[in-house]
Amino acid sequence: MDFGAWPHARGDLVSARRTASAFLDSLPPEDDCAQMVRRGWVATWTGTGDAYCRLADLNINKKEFDEATEAWLCALTAFEVARRLVRDDDPRSADVSAKVEAGVRRIGVSFGREVESVRIACDDLGEIGGYYLAAGAPNPPAPAVICVSSEEEKAATLLGRLLPVMVGHSMSVLVISHAEVANRARGESEVVLSHCLDHLSARSDVDSSRIGVYGDGLSASLATGFAAYDRRVAAAVCDGGIWNWTRSLKSIGWMTSTDDGADNEMLSAYRSRLARLLNCPILVVAGGRGVVSVSEAIKLQAVCVAARIDVDLLMPQLIRGCQGEAIDNFVSSDDCIFRWLAQRLSQNSTCDESSERAPSHYLSLPIS
Repeated sequence: MDFGAWPHARGDLVSARRTASAFLDSLPPEDDCAQMVRRGWVATWTGTGDAYCRLADLNINKKEFDEATEAWLCALTAFEVARRLVRDDDPRSADVSAKVEAGVRRIGVSFGREVESVRIACDDLGEIGGYYLAAGAPNPPAPAVICVSSEEEKAATLLGRLLPVMVGHSMSVLVISHAEVANRARGESEVVLSHCLDHLSARSDVDSSRIGVYGDGLSASLATGFAAYDRRVAAAVCDGGIWNWTRSLKSIGWMTSTDDGADNEMLSAYRSRLARLLNCPILVVAGGRGVVSVSEAIKLQAVCVAARIDVDLLMPQLIRGCQGEAIDNFVSSDDCIFRWLAQRLSQNSTCDESSERAPSHYLSLPIS
């Protein structure tokens, strides 16, 4: 498929995201990726986002707010593709990120639901900031998800990536940055996230029994700790404890080079114990840009199947871009994650804590 020239911007979000996904899947391996071609792609996708912004402004002037919203969401998708392609040391990197943040600020004009900047008090731990987007009509109250950005992203950047996904789901989101949660003393991250859950529970438009958490990148480990700490969490996109226990094994020299059966049995028991700390269905994102390896995730799921613990896997396709860095198909991955969350947080899927959990279906969600 030739992505050298973008078709006329028409504000069709489904088509825009389908094209973005196909482009990311078609990226050539790094040896075939010339720097000049890469620069052209960044310019093309940035220019596409700018064209959608102009279209949104035209629609706002005509008071065609639904069309303006769709054009803004298309622009955010295009800018996110450009952000994935541009190198950190490229002067355009800051410009693309600024365009995403500007789009987040302006989309409320047409969205009919304003993106709300919130401050959440955390008692003696101070307060943290974030962004809240309501699901829409407050009746009936909708499920909500606490989304924690990856370690290198601001909350506004993650929100810009997720807004085009959220338009298709009746759920609210509270987006906060990794830095707001992670840079804390041991145990305080879980307390901070519990205050976030308290904040959502107190809102009349949120169903307090259907609040989940999604940790992106290294924040997947934070989501695991939070889900184990606060039993009100109804679903978690997390690492299943893999990041922390792998670091612990390395620190005490337990990374074995043998196939000793006793060691394998011990490791399986340890995985199972960690997973049992979680009281809700979990989705582990393995491979890609995440912190969990595919092999460890498969071992974790095998243990959980035997222990009747509800765990699903998502294994995004990883594209090796120029200079060897990883570029993932965020369009397909985000769609899968939020379809899973919508299903698990639906009224028909709420957990009965007194009943034995059903076994995982060993569901694998490959992204092609």
